Amino acid sequence: MREAEFDLVRASGPGGQNVNKVATAVQLRFNVRACRHLDSETKRRLIEKAGRRATPGGIIVLHASRHRTQVRNREDALQRLSDLLESALARPKKRLPTKATAASKERRLRSKKLRAELKRTRCEIAA
Repeated sequence: MREAEFDLVRASGPGGQNVNKVATAVQLRFNVRACRHLDSETKRRLIEKAGRRATPGGIIVLHASRHRTQVRNREDALQRLSDLLESALARPKKRLPTKATAASKERRLRSKKLRAELKRTRCEIAA
C-alpha cells in the first residue's frame, strides 16, 4: 500500500439526478506507519491528533464530500491531511516548572482563613 490512496464513493444527501450516478465524495486513506518521512514521535502525535479518524492499524481515513465535484473534494481531503500533518509536526513546548509567587500564596491563605471563619460562625449561630 502506498502512503496515501483515494477512493471515490457516492456522496449522501441532496444532489439531484447525479447523486445516484456519480461518485463525487472522496475517501483519503493515509498509512502513517508506512510513511518513511516521519519520525516515530511525529507518527504518534499524528495518530493521536487524528482521534477516531485513525484505525488501530495506523491508517487515517478522511472523508470529504463538502463539494459537488471530485476534484474539489480531493483538494479538500488533501488540505485537511496537510493541516493534520502540520499540527503533528509542531513539537509541543516543554513546560517549565514555576513556583507560586508570595502574593498568590498570601491570597490563597487569606481566602482559606475567610472560608474557615465563615464556617466557624455558621456553627456558632446554629448552636
